Amino acid sequence: MSGRIEGKRVLVTQAADYMGPATEKLFTAEGAHVTTDTTDLTQPGRCEALIESCGEIDILVANLASPNFSGIATAELSDGDWQTSFDMMVHPLHRLCRAVLPQMIDRKRGKIVVFGSAAALKGMKTLATYSAARAAQVGYVQSLGVEVAPYNIQVNLIAQNYVENSVYYPPELQQNEGFKKSLRRQVPLGRLATAEEDALFALFLASEESDFFVGQAIPFSGGWTQ
Repeated sequence: MSGRIEGKRVLVTQAADYMGPATEKLFTAEGAHVTTDTTDLTQPGRCEALIESCGEIDILVANLASPNFSGIATAELSDGDWQTSFDMMVHPLHRLCRAVLPQMIDRKRGKIVVFGSAAALKGMKTLATYSAARAAQVGYVQSLGVEVAPYNIQVNLIAQNYVENSVYYPPELQQNEGFKKSLRRQVPLGRLATAEEDALFALFLASEESDFFVGQAIPFSGGWTQ
């Protein structure tokens, strides 16, 4: 099936990172008019200015990420580390949604797709600040999703892990035998997802095919989180 979001106006944030490039490529191929943003959304007023500059937005893809501070014991986390996760992943999510919702409510139509993390759904050692911020995203999506559903606006989150990207899984790591064994042990499916597979899931949530999905955080992790 092609043209599943033909003519839709899409905004993808943090578009140069993680799922940004694959999403832009696929959504454009499916007929959408995609606007990409790579600016610092932690700056005061930037989220609101971005939404205003885009005009009408049918689909907001909130691709928001931060350093995960992995390996730092909770007792050693600084206030700055803690604040950074929320400044980059939680506060911009609310500001973007708050700014775009009035136009979607007026039209009684809209999609908000959030690229989140399965770290919000499964406890992991020395990942407290990242997991807490990702869990805040989940709670926000669940609440907002049921709030705006009566206006025919669907808000959902992809709780992902083990998806190919050059930051977490560079080619040399993927070829490492120790990593391959760990992957088979950790992930029931035994492999990483491709970025294209993840983008296809986002496409589904951005299309009319997902109109009955409301405020859900859906695992996308090859069975690591169920």
